[in-house]
Amino acid sequence: MPTFDAFATAEQVTAGIDLSGKTALVTGVTAGIGLETMRVLALRGARLLVTGRTKEKAAAAIAGLTGVRKDLITPFGCNQEKLSEVAACADAIRALGVPLDIVIANAGIVGKWRRETIDGIEKTFVVNHLATFVLVNRLVPAVAPGGRIVIVSSNAHKRAPAAGIEFDNLSAARGYFFMKQYGQTKLANHLFTRSLARRLAGSGTTANSLHPGRVYTNIFHNIPLPLRVLVDHVLKRQMKDIPTGASTMCYLAAHPDVKSVTGKYFADNRESVTGPHMTDDAMAERLWKVSEDLTKAYL
Repeated sequence: MPTFDAFATAEQVTAGIDLSGKTALVTGVTAGIGLETMRVLALRGARLLVTGRTKEKAAAAIAGLTGVRKDLITPFGCNQEKLSEVAACADAIRALGVPLDIVIANAGIVGKWRRETIDGIEKTFVVNHLATFVLVNRLVPAVAPGGRIVIVSSNAHKRAPAAGIEFDNLSAARGYFFMKQYGQTKLANHLFTRSLARRLAGSGTTANSLHPGRVYTNIFHNIPLPLRVLVDHVLKRQMKDIPTGASTMCYLAAHPDVKSVTGKYFADNRESVTGPHMTDDAMAERLWKVSEDLTKAYL
């Protein structure tokens, strides 16, 4: 049984794996680890359905690929700030009538300032959690038997409020700090994964989340300028590059070693110890109910 460390690349963890005949959905493919995941899964023969903020941006990302069959990659627009667009994207994908073998929810943001979306909810919480909640739930009926759902969380969950999910402050109207809110959404990503895995038990479909590592990508472009300078000129040297950052996502999506693993949190291509609240199933179920209430118009 092969083992992979923190320095393995996405190509290395999928070496020898044939995904011909498989269909994978990957969100957020216009840059960073989403772009690399799209490329590597296509390299292994998968048919790809991919999303960007707009269909045009997703198509441009596809056009920039080399060494893969671009005719097997279909772009979709999915602006995750607008839950109506998320629902429409999910419906367009389901309308293809193609069973999904892999669903990877990768798209996310770090919000420097508190902003509300068109739905009147704080932007980071919408994009990172509620949009994922809507998209995945609408697509579950289209997932093939034995399919895999992979959700990008982060060790930033340790930056969440001390209480975990602040149910009385989900829109961060009180005490907004960008890393605290980002951490809360990454905690939400894994709690959603745990709840989803329980609901899928016995179906053959698995759901796992992951920490890609501290990866130098354009997700940092929106953080305050002093921190961005620190990242660009100091911390960058300590971060993973993109091929390494995409490895755990591709490992969970494709490797046979984890085909029956579900409800777990991974980092560096192995199951990882979770921080506070990550195994709090009561909190996870409350989050599910609150998320249903917030998104009922789009479920």
